[in-house]
Amino acid sequence: MNKLTVEISDRSLFQVQILQQFKIVPHLVFLNSNNASVNYLAVSNSGKVAEDRWEFGFIGYDYKNQLEQLSSEHPDHIGFPDMHFFSPELLFKIGQQEVEVEYLPELYSEDHVKTMLEEVSQRPLEVRSNPVHITPRITREEYLEKVYQLKEHIQLGDIYEVNFCQEFYAEQVALDPVSTYLKLNERSPTPFSSFVKYHDQFLLCASPERFIKKTGEKIISQPIKGTIRRGKDAQEDELLKQTLLNDPKERSENVMIVDLVRNDLSRIAQKASVKVEELFGIYTFPQVHQMISTVSANLKPGTTFEDIIRATFPMGSMTGAPKISAMELIEQYESTRRGIYSGTVGYINDSGDFDFNVVIRSICYNQKNKYLSFMVGGAITINSIPEKEYEECLLKAKAMMEVLSNHD
Repeated sequence: MNKLTVEISDRSLFQVQILQQFKIVPHLVFLNSNNASVNYLAVSNSGKVAEDRWEFGFIGYDYKNQLEQLSSEHPDHIGFPDMHFFSPELLFKIGQQEVEVEYLPELYSEDHVKTMLEEVSQRPLEVRSNPVHITPRITREEYLEKVYQLKEHIQLGDIYEVNFCQEFYAEQVALDPVSTYLKLNERSPTPFSSFVKYHDQFLLCASPERFIKKTGEKIISQPIKGTIRRGKDAQEDELLKQTLLNDPKERSENVMIVDLVRNDLSRIAQKASVKVEELFGIYTFPQVHQMISTVSANLKPGTTFEDIIRATFPMGSMTGAPKISAMELIEQYESTRRGIYSGTVGYINDSGDFDFNVVIRSICYNQKNKYLSFMVGGAITINSIPEKEYEECLLKAKAMMEVLSNHD
């Protein structure tokens, strides 16, 4: 890959323009950290993987069926594949004041790249969006009944905790995915935001959660379990944060998943290297406060990316414990195939280090069949109150609902 560096005066504007410039290519991944670090935009026409080069892509939740004796029988109207990675033909590493472009010399000349960047900088902004009418896949009453039934499974000892999700959807939707993503990101700027295009399928993701990151031999996972709304002012905000921190149900949810993550990582870790670096950390986002813990380990020599995924995927925060029993009940009680939702998006660099998110707070859109979908859910434990779990779903759906309804 050849490299070219250019200065930019307005990072946000550049990202808007370049996303609009490349929204016609079949393979695109934009990883947006919403802070001072580097953001990545990877594009490819071929969608192929090349050795010794960066890879960008995603793994859908239903990849579980290739890892365990599981199945997914529910309808899937979006149609992302279970896994797809590609090596970019153009890779934009977007800093605060400059962009480094890596490009394949057999496809692009330096002059070609310079001309392309000039076109990007002159591109007029396009903002198009029509209100979308959202319908729940199951009624509130059906949701409450299913939570009661899942609590019976917990009382019987089948599981300790299960992540139960519901779908909201719309049909015959004419959506501009880039404009909608930008609105979602403006309303809910999160550290693991991403925009993915795979042919006619789009993912508009405002995720606050990291699944797994590898740096050298160290690997970390940061599960989120525990959610509370934002306050009306700083004083109420602080009170709500303390309420979340001291809530026995939220703490038990979090610690169950931390134990599960520790167990997953121990399968690929050097002996006695698994550590809980932070337990019950309270972090603030535009819509909610979240309880986040950090688990780390040192990898055994020779551990591959495939080994790591086999040991850790799907992430415990989106399944429950024990993991396989929880996934069987998810299939039994949910009504929609999750697809890319509660999967992961990220990159593997040319050194083998990587960083992947958890696909939550995300709108999925199939441009060909005009179907739009998003899912929300939460952890069901023995202490869950079904009505409060439903309210938490609506809280998590709030930003997406407002963006799709054009509510400012």
